[in-house]
Amino acid sequence: MRGNPQITLGSVLYLVVVVVTLRPGGCLALNLTALLSTVPDLSQFTALLASATPLAADLSDRSSLSLLAVPNAYLAADDHLSRHRLSPGALADVLRYHVLLQFLSWSDLRSLPPSGKLVTTLLQTTGRAADNFGSVNLTRDPLSGLVSIRSPAPFSPSNATVISLVKTLPYNVTIFAVNSLLIPSGLDLMASQTRPNPVLNITYALLSGHNFNVAASMLAASGVVQEFEADEGGAGITLFVPVDDAFADLPPSVALQSLPADKKAVVLKFHVLHSYYPLGSLESVVNPFQPTLATEAMGAGSFTLNISRVNGSVAINTGIVQASITQTVFDQNPVAIFGVSKVLLPREIFGKNPIVSPKPIEGAPPPDDGALSPENSPEFDGQPSHLSSPPGFREDVRSNTGGSGVIYYVFRLDGHRHNISDKKGGLLTKQYAFRATVTSLASLFTV
Repeated sequence: MRGNPQITLGSVLYLVVVVVTLRPGGCLALNLTALLSTVPDLSQFTALLASATPLAADLSDRSSLSLLAVPNAYLAADDHLSRHRLSPGALADVLRYHVLLQFLSWSDLRSLPPSGKLVTTLLQTTGRAADNFGSVNLTRDPLSGLVSIRSPAPFSPSNATVISLVKTLPYNVTIFAVNSLLIPSGLDLMASQTRPNPVLNITYALLSGHNFNVAASMLAASGVVQEFEADEGGAGITLFVPVDDAFADLPPSVALQSLPADKKAVVLKFHVLHSYYPLGSLESVVNPFQPTLATEAMGAGSFTLNISRVNGSVAINTGIVQASITQTVFDQNPVAIFGVSKVLLPREIFGKNPIVSPKPIEGAPPPDDGALSPENSPEFDGQPSHLSSPPGFREDVRSNTGGSGVIYYVFRLDGHRHNISDKKGGLLTKQYAFRATVTSLASLFTV
């Protein structure tokens, strides 16, 4: 590449006015061809984007992405376009593979982990890419600093290297120049896109995602999935589907599977918005409180979701549970399906107290296997505890082994585990609990 043209203040203002426009729904829409029009070295790639009308429609709802653009010199040397004589539909899919559905800065590329980073492309949202072959894997060589881009498919011959940063519009779009056209693995380059899009089979889409078996089973058993598919027309739908681990993380107090069928159906509808929202729209949503299909069934103002951006991710808050979007399962107008980290529990059914996962905090020491069984404690050796007695506590009470009683203490928890001893009927037992400071003796009575 011969070098990047200088960006003047006038061109920056032009980009702000022409490239980023506010859509009626309140989200930003990007015009990539207008953004690229000021870069002569990318004129051929820009022409390809302009000719792919299906791609332009897909991009109309996007507001946060990274584009991998191929300069003229490299595009002329690439024989994929001339050798395959791509159909318009296949060309659009190849170009979709160059649109990453995540804003990545130059510093993001320089700080890639050694294992690399898998990023979803616009092609993955069409459902035409097998497995996760609609994604790209970004890796950085620690010695040379070069960032490579390739398909996650094994033995894929198609790869490219990032040459330079062309332009960036913070938090909306970044354009990187790469030295080769990327061809998605397994894509039939001669396939036509003329056939009409059938109604999406939501259950099949979830099972194909390999991490949504519980949700797929619940949807199929409840019968609401047919209602969801019927709503795909018109404004479309957006589904937030919990991953399998999210159901395993539910505390015992949340008896989701024991709910009556009608309430279980409401919980499932609580995971669906009656409008199509691609990820970029969710990241820039103006009204955070979104009604769900459960709102339509149960009444205005109820069963709403609070959608916001937290630490670079889309967060979904029910008032008692906060989940984050973990992956894009399917995204093609009018249907978007996103995987979420937790089951979305409505306050109207599960109360107003925050739901706490029973899993231990990451990094905390694991609980003892016999924690719930005092006699299985590893320190059950008949020796008294080293926990000191409260002021004024009589020794004759503490050492009494002839009576039968229960001693109550008031504890101040300090967040660490320790052994707490008590006596009942002359038998010393120990329980594994948080370390505590005894502040007072509450009561003593004989049973």
